[in-house]
Amino acid sequence: MPRTAAVGAAPTATSSSRPGPWRGVIAEYAGLLPVTDQTPRLTLLEGGTPLVESVRIGPGLLGRIRLLFKCEGQNPTGSFKDRGMVVAVAKAMEEGAQATICASTGNTSASAAAYSARAGIPCLVVIPHGHIALGKLAQAVRHGARVVCVDGNFDDGLRVVREIVRDHPIALLNSLNPYRMDGQKTAAFEVVDALGEAPTYHALPVGNAGNITAYWWGYCHYRELGLVGLPPRMLGFQAEGAAPLVRGQPVAQPETRATAIRIGNPARWQDAMRAIHESRGGVSTVSEEEIRNAYCRLAAEEGIFVEAASAASVAGVIRLAGRGFFGDGPVTVVCTLTGHGLKDPEYALEDGPSLEPVEPRAEAVLEHAGMSPHSTATPALAPCEPPAGGGC
Repeated sequence: MPRTAAVGAAPTATSSSRPGPWRGVIAEYAGLLPVTDQTPRLTLLEGGTPLVESVRIGPGLLGRIRLLFKCEGQNPTGSFKDRGMVVAVAKAMEEGAQATICASTGNTSASAAAYSARAGIPCLVVIPHGHIALGKLAQAVRHGARVVCVDGNFDDGLRVVREIVRDHPIALLNSLNPYRMDGQKTAAFEVVDALGEAPTYHALPVGNAGNITAYWWGYCHYRELGLVGLPPRMLGFQAEGAAPLVRGQPVAQPETRATAIRIGNPARWQDAMRAIHESRGGVSTVSEEEIRNAYCRLAAEEGIFVEAASAASVAGVIRLAGRGFFGDGPVTVVCTLTGHGLKDPEYALEDGPSLEPVEPRAEAVLEHAGMSPHSTATPALAPCEPPAGGGC
């Protein structure tokens, strides 16, 4: 069984039901992807990520909610981008591309650089100056990409990249590339393969809007094949300061600490809204405080370390559940956690514990940690507050 079978899988008509080690997105789902015998079987063994059942956040929500997390941070470069990138770069190789390019807030650059390196193709990355998490920038640099900062935001960078590919024989690796979307659809396949059916709801953070679109297309693809009945209602969540889909107009200067969704004019805007409408879903905002709280709770209560943007999906579900949105009946809700927490260590440590040294004695260590039976000190590693308390 593939690694996705964390909660019990049902056999399907896809190659992913094949026993044995996971082989990567192209090999596992070749029959459902636009690949040919000439398409290189490029892989870093992406995909096959676990679908993990919530043990604390879900059971604490109002209603009869079975909450699961699709942990995409366990892909090779630490984000969901690898699914689409492997297909896009493999097709670029097949078509004889001499170089690749992308605009990025971070995760796309890391993935594009890694898969281009694997393919032996030069990669150019355009990033917004001062608005990329260091963990992601480090990946792109070490994978050998040529990194250029523009004096502007992501939308400015994407505009420049589109001009470049229009005039030069360089393969575009942003989600405008249809092969990216084909690869990202496989995450929806895996959810159904693991559950044996589609969830009632599927919640995602929304930045450039490609992922929520791809999941919907993936569920629809499985429905067309007769592998799933009713697809889920798609729920998208944007940060309050970067919410063009919710506002109904572009945001010229998007602002959020969740840098992966700091996008004011999503490339897949219309596709995402179509997915939300067709699925009878919805899109709404979450505050910086709600994102931070969900981020802390995922780590402290579920043992899952994610980047800030990932937590937007969970923050949104917590908000909706508190309003009784999911009703009284049993529902299954999947939240996609898009990237690993090590992508942005600065965000993780902004309110971290004091690391002042103590004497190397057992009693001193326990005293400082607030774990000594004689201690009156506040524990140095305080857990997150409950939902009403905000962040850590």
